[in-house]
Amino acid sequence: MTSQPPKAPPLYPKTHLLAASGIAALLSLALLVFPSSEVEAKRTTLNLELETPAEQLTQDQDAADLVQATNEATPAPFTQIDPQDSAPAATAKAEDKKAPSHREVIVAKGDTLSTLFEKVGLPAASVNEVLASDKQAKQFSQLKHGQKLEFEMGTDGQLNNLHSRISDLETITLSKTAKGYSFRRVTAQPTMRTAYVHGVISSSLSASGQRAGLPHSMTMDMAKVFGYDIDFAQDIRPGDQFEVIYEQKVVNGKTVGTGNILSARFTNRGKTYTAVRYTNKLGISNYYTADGNSMRKAFIRTPVDFARISSRFSSGRKHPILNKIRAHKGVDYAAPRGTPIKAAGDGKVLLAGRRGGYGNTVIIQHGNTYRTLYGHMQGFAKGVKTGGAVKQGQVIGYIGTTGLSTGPHLHYEFQVNGVHVDPLGQKLPMADPIAKNERARFMQQSQPLMARMNQEKATMLASSKR
Repeated sequence: MTSQPPKAPPLYPKTHLLAASGIAALLSLALLVFPSSEVEAKRTTLNLELETPAEQLTQDQDAADLVQATNEATPAPFTQIDPQDSAPAATAKAEDKKAPSHREVIVAKGDTLSTLFEKVGLPAASVNEVLASDKQAKQFSQLKHGQKLEFEMGTDGQLNNLHSRISDLETITLSKTAKGYSFRRVTAQPTMRTAYVHGVISSSLSASGQRAGLPHSMTMDMAKVFGYDIDFAQDIRPGDQFEVIYEQKVVNGKTVGTGNILSARFTNRGKTYTAVRYTNKLGISNYYTADGNSMRKAFIRTPVDFARISSRFSSGRKHPILNKIRAHKGVDYAAPRGTPIKAAGDGKVLLAGRRGGYGNTVIIQHGNTYRTLYGHMQGFAKGVKTGGAVKQGQVIGYIGTTGLSTGPHLHYEFQVNGVHVDPLGQKLPMADPIAKNERARFMQQSQPLMARMNQEKATMLASSKR
């Protein structure tokens, strides 16, 4: 049997080869990432003739030194994360959890302040502490559906600040102090700007005003301004037109309310009425025609807004309940039960109580000449009593069906020197015009308003023809 000659030891130990492969890989990476002349110079100094374990260790160290030197020589295009670096990151994350936090919640149906506290992670029991800290803090418990509450919590997880906007103009805040919580209310001061609207009556004044973009409150105010000349219960016709310049309250570019009507025009059955607001030197404001005559008369035409005339003044009307011919010495205004009734003029209340078939009745004496009667009331307004005084336009009672009445309505009578007259046909006495010493000042204010309405209308008509 022939013996095999002993195998020659490998030229390089396996460990040497592995080391060499690792160094080669590092060099390739260095060339790809750092193709600079300096790296190239360092690469040419490496010796791959590894003979002994000692030389291997030396070369391994050289390779490590090369990587370190390369990293130091050229800024890395990406961040290398060392496992030990995760500790500071974890610490930062923990600190983030302890940082002050901001939470917002919207009040939903059935929510209370306690449930909202729980939603943001605050104990419900702390509500009592917050509300007891300031007398006005209880306003936070008066929640409205859709209201937003903002919570600011401190690093200790406790409430630092509670904030809410309760209207476009008002915000309320509770802030933590050394003694508890302090309450603060901030009311924004709106700026005033003017707006112009034009409308055409197609059905009702209210609907036409809404379609034109006039707020409902302004439509009601306009009816009051022209209420001495126009009976809005019977005089309005399709095709009537109105124009209004009024004040808008603005906060941060948003309209948050309205002010006064500055000027207005109403064309009813082809006749145009004009009104301008003027504040005299004593600070008293009233509406006047463009030439300075007062819009305010001694009496308003209609004691009920937008009511329907169900029965007119007549000397031979058949009574709906008594079923016999009987003079109807007034005008009946049909309206829903509870509709407010206004005093037609300033005067003294002769009666606020029951009066036969009139049911609940108010009778007002206006000076020595005029007297008005309001019957079938559901009830009387607060403060209206026999012997008291009332102002023109003041609510004195509400539509009802008391007495001999077939349905909710107001029976309204107008007397001149004790004689019943038709309130719809009676020519009403005028109030005083602009004082002579105020006329020049009035014209300085009224003329620009009239000019603006003319310009706005002309511009609107021109644009509609394009």
